[in-house]
Amino acid sequence: MTKLPIITPQEAFKKLQKGGFCLDRIKGSHYVLRHPNGKQVVIPMHAGKTLKKGTLVNIIKGADLTVEMFLNL
Repeated sequence: MTKLPIITPQEAFKKLQKGGFCLDRIKGSHYVLRHPNGKQVVIPMHAGKTLKKGTLVNIIKGADLTVEMFLNL
């Protein structure tokens, strides 16, 4: 298993957009992304902070990706 990277929410947002996710809506500081296949992912966009490992794992699982697939986006 590949080690999880330390990334910002903005980096995760860009990677998911490359993977086909589109911004659906924004509620407060949370961006809701939706894929044409129906998958939905919420990214907390807190400026100046990195995503915690558990949050990143949930984002990757919610996108139905593996860590390797996510890193290759």
